[in-house]
Amino acid sequence: MVPSRTSSRNIQAKLVVLGDMGTGKTSLVLRFVKGQFYDYQESTIGAAFFSQVLSVNEATIKFDIWDTAGQERYHSLAPMYYRGAAAAVVVYDITSLESFAKAKKWVLELQTQANPNLIIFLAANKADLEEKRKVASEEGEQYAENNGLVFVETSAKTAQNVNQLFYEIADKLAKAAPSRPTGMKLHNEQPDRSGMSMFCCS
Repeated sequence: MVPSRTSSRNIQAKLVVLGDMGTGKTSLVLRFVKGQFYDYQESTIGAAFFSQVLSVNEATIKFDIWDTAGQERYHSLAPMYYRGAAAAVVVYDITSLESFAKAKKWVLELQTQANPNLIIFLAANKADLEEKRKVASEEGEQYAENNGLVFVETSAKTAQNVNQLFYEIADKLAKAAPSRPTGMKLHNEQPDRSGMSMFCCS
């Protein structure tokens, strides 16, 4: 998908990233925001905040991205981040059946407790580890289809489908903005392009 050269609408959208510990949530976000990948990524404590701007469908989307911690002890904090979100990415690791089961629990929680118009993407991460795959593509795709999710297989390491994932989210948000503003703000002024760098983490 090619970004549009002219943008008539400026949309600020809250995006939350959820999933089990070690699925590569932070790696996906860092690959998207900074184009970086680290073989070792320290576990997120609480949540980390990132910002990125994309232009798509004559709209400029400024993502406010909340990358949440996967450890169970931080689970109780998650509603603070997803309740006001316009979109969510639920991540699992294709080499871990346990992470896929946890992803299903996250989806159920979002469907019952989050914004009813929340756009949910299911990201099957670590697609570069095909030889260690435990969750078949068809299984993830079928689950997503049955639950109204958008399915994408990604690899933060090789950058496979990472930008596509976020462009597809931006595309859906741009189309939904006029009728479903929950988690989104419309602005007349041009967004600050410096927002493409990472902000504070806490």
